[in-house]
Amino acid sequence: MFKKSDLFILLAVIISFFVSGYLWFGGNQMEGIFTAIWVPSILGFGIYFKLMVMGARNNE
Repeated sequence: MFKKSDLFILLAVIISFFVSGYLWFGGNQMEGIFTAIWVPSILGFGIYFKLMVMGARNNE
């Protein structure tokens, strides 16, 4: 069901989420917000490449 690349994308999202929470509650709100922006960016990146692979398979 999940490929190795999917797991790496999810791992990057989880790490980014926890780092942003750590920064936010540690008193570095601006750095926490900046790191929190990475979460949807990484997810969008992963979805884009997943769709590219699916499209390439359908064209074969």
